[in-house]
Amino acid sequence: MNKIFTLAGVVIKELYRRKDFYVLFVLTAVLTLAAGAVNFFRDEKIVRYVKDICLLLIWISSLVITIVTAARQIPAEREARTIFPLLAKPVSRGQVIAGKFLGCWFATGIALVVFYFFFAVITGSKEQTWPVLTYLEAAWMQWCLLAIVIALVLLGSIYFAAPSSTSTISFIVVAGILLVGGHLHVIALQQPEPMQTVLTFVYYLMPHLEWFYLSDFVIYDFGRVPLLKIAEASVYAAVWTEILLLLAWLGFRRKNLTT
Repeated sequence: MNKIFTLAGVVIKELYRRKDFYVLFVLTAVLTLAAGAVNFFRDEKIVRYVKDICLLLIWISSLVITIVTAARQIPAEREARTIFPLLAKPVSRGQVIAGKFLGCWFATGIALVVFYFFFAVITGSKEQTWPVLTYLEAAWMQWCLLAIVIALVLLGSIYFAAPSSTSTISFIVVAGILLVGGHLHVIALQQPEPMQTVLTFVYYLMPHLEWFYLSDFVIYDFGRVPLLKIAEASVYAAVWTEILLLLAWLGFRRKNLTT
């Protein structure tokens, strides 16, 4: 385990030496503050618009940080040829995958803490209420989603040649699931066979990332999500993460690192 956590620590240090996180956080802060400063028709519920904008920016920023960071982990090690002394320490390929995953996941978790703290300060200063537990649930669900995304991107980085191609394809897949995934079954019922069966199969086969988006509970103050539902979603995320990491390990184990 020490080797895995050491690798994770290297990934965390690498992320916060780069400017990606700082640029995205400043952009999120500026856009949110600008939105909050506007008083649309003197609407007292302007805080809902601010919440919606801020949450959307947090999701976009965290996905960008996650995908870009995870996509370059294995290819960067291969390109710099540091993968060979790393595996010679000895560190197994499974430990490399686990270390890279934990590093990316912990790093994005730290980023989420910063984003949600800023979110709570801005919205709380306008509403004068602090639904901390609701925010913690939203942040935890988003962090669980990012675990699936990181595992998916690491799997893609094993098979695609460049981080740019891995990032692009990952963005398309994740955006497609978030935007269309929840409606795919309804779309399938409107299609003739065999397309209906194919789309239904895809609907039940893919990870449903949209289930982790708790924006309505935060924006409209619906209160907390029942803990049982949070636990079920957490187990669902853990299962999908383990499946994708297992596939990444199997692919990495067979990968010829000299080509």
